[in-house]
Amino acid sequence: MEFFTISLLNGLSYGLLLFMLSSGLTLIFSMMGVLNFAHASFYMVGAYAAYSVSQVVGFWPGLVIGPLAAGVLGALFERFCLRRVHKFGHVPELLVTFGLSYVLLDLVQLIWGRTAVDFQPPDVLRGPAFTIVNSSQSGMDLVFGAAPEALCRAADAAVRVVCSPFPATRGFMMLVALVMLVALWLLLTRTRIGLVIQSALTHPEMVESLGHNVPRVLMMVFGAGAALAGLAGVIGGSTFVTEPSMAAAVGAVIFVVVVVGGMGSLGGAFLASLLIGILQTFAVALDVSLGSLLAGVGVVPGAALAGSTLMKLTLSQVAPILPYLLLVLILIFRPKGLLGTREG
Repeated sequence: MEFFTISLLNGLSYGLLLFMLSSGLTLIFSMMGVLNFAHASFYMVGAYAAYSVSQVVGFWPGLVIGPLAAGVLGALFERFCLRRVHKFGHVPELLVTFGLSYVLLDLVQLIWGRTAVDFQPPDVLRGPAFTIVNSSQSGMDLVFGAAPEALCRAADAAVRVVCSPFPATRGFMMLVALVMLVALWLLLTRTRIGLVIQSALTHPEMVESLGHNVPRVLMMVFGAGAALAGLAGVIGGSTFVTEPSMAAAVGAVIFVVVVVGGMGSLGGAFLASLLIGILQTFAVALDVSLGSLLAGVGVVPGAALAGSTLMKLTLSQVAPILPYLLLVLILIFRPKGLLGTREG
């Protein structure tokens, strides 16, 4: 039971990190119709900016300044680069964002080097948020923080005790993602700024006639989307690793999330992020071959799978391609995505 609980929590935390990333991309696409290929690069910029700040004044100021740096960079890019090619159509927009991703990668390698940097979380986030103690005698208990060593060591050899800690960094990641989801929903549906943003998408001429600067609104939206990616970078970089390849590691997956959830749907991105996060986490955790799995559910007889090299692969080995298989299925059976309203 503790395996299922910890794997589920790990899947939710990874899925919520994907949502922090994909929410900004979804916001930009729903407002501007731009698929920003450099979005994961803002994730990397946020992590490195926060790392540099944390070396001087600590982690918490870096948590604020990192996303702000990514947001300002995104707003400037939209104002001086993306806006100039917007009139030429989607292909030039894709190419200019694609080029920006390489520029940012080279700049990061020039400034911080090609190897990973030591971006540590603050002391309060080190160690476990809670520990699941599963005893064959007394059942499963939850202990906040680290469980005492005596609790994880059975006095009787016949009693089996397993302690499974859940890192505080992952708990903090989940909390930030949920707060961000609620804040975005309130901003877009309950504030004047949100009404202006949504109106600028469907009725830009009317919004301009009411005295609002639509290009400035679009610049702010692009900057906000980049800032959300930067926030994910600070959380993800301190939880996992901060290195130049971190953008490439998540760049393709967030586009899968956006398409599976539905192009431009914030709720769809949230649902798809959780689905992909849980799917990949359980696939990595389960060390069982495809042949054994299919034979166990009775899809194919075990004897028919004995000589198949493909069926000897374990779920953990095929876990990286599972999101793309899900993408193919979604495009075949529901092209508009889980909660999307537009095709593709």
